[in-house]
Amino acid sequence: AAVAYARAVGEAPPVAAEAAAQAAAAAAVVPEAEGLRLHLSSSNPTGYTGLVQLPSGRFQVRRRMGGREKVSLGIFDTAVE
Repeated sequence: AAVAYARAVGEAPPVAAEAAAQAAAAAAVVPEAEGLRLHLSSSNPTGYTGLVQLPSGRFQVRRRMGGREKVSLGIFDTAVE
């Protein structure tokens, strides 16, 4: 799911990715996957920007489009895919 977000909005900036990677070291998140720097978030329980964990345990990727409107980019089995 985080890979889909990174593909949709672009990779995280290197400086932000490095700082987030340090914060992620204590959590079970990965800073890079499939050659992309992922958008990590210390304020999101999933560990990634744009992800929401559904009651089913799957992950939905959401992105803001046109200001406030949130658009779903899909539902995934894991937070990283």
